[in-house]
Amino acid sequence: MKKLFSYFTKFELILWICSVAVVIVSYVGFSRTIDLAFFASLIGATSLILNAKGNPLGMGLMIFFCMIYGYISYTFSYYGEMITYLGMSWPMAIMAFVSWIRNPYKNKRSQVTISHVTKKDLAVIFICAVAVTVVLYFVLKFFGTANLLISTFSVLTSFIAAALTFKRSPYFALAYAINDIVLIVMWILATLKDTYYLSVVICFAMFLVNDSYSFINWKRMQRKQAKGE
Repeated sequence: MKKLFSYFTKFELILWICSVAVVIVSYVGFSRTIDLAFFASLIGATSLILNAKGNPLGMGLMIFFCMIYGYISYTFSYYGEMITYLGMSWPMAIMAFVSWIRNPYKNKRSQVTISHVTKKDLAVIFICAVAVTVVLYFVLKFFGTANLLISTFSVLTSFIAAALTFKRSPYFALAYAINDIVLIVMWILATLKDTYYLSVVICFAMFLVNDSYSFINWKRMQRKQAKGE
């Protein structure tokens, strides 16, 4: 426990505790059941605070989150989210996990070496993201995906975020923050039909706060690593 508290800053511990508390309160207040969505939210909250530290364990937890969230999306016919997370985010999370494990900073397994993404890398990522999004648009349309345009835009932002995560760029967190906003809108629309999904909206609102902090902290770690600290 002493090592745990020394690893995280007071702000990070407060952020994680508040995130977990928000998840519990949202489910008690709105869902009143302990189900997969509840456990996915807890896993997601823990994953994000570890990701903010550049800890590969966070990506390990993200692998499980993608699997559970993909199933939850299937229950509301959000096939875009299901295909995105199970067919793209899940395998890319595995790839990112391997990448982070193989690139520790100064042999510290608890922190990944942050990389600088070139303009060429960004161009390749964007072109691939557009190509994947166009293809999946017609696939999602064929399956009658709910809120098709928003689901399609989520594919675009998810791909960019996942690719930047694999490249170990601080901007992965910024891309995920944008994706969080898209998902908040998407699940609000779902909540208008079934209040059960309000807990998912709250979950992604909490993710937005965590991803925003991740971006700030990764930029801070990037400056320290540049100085060799």
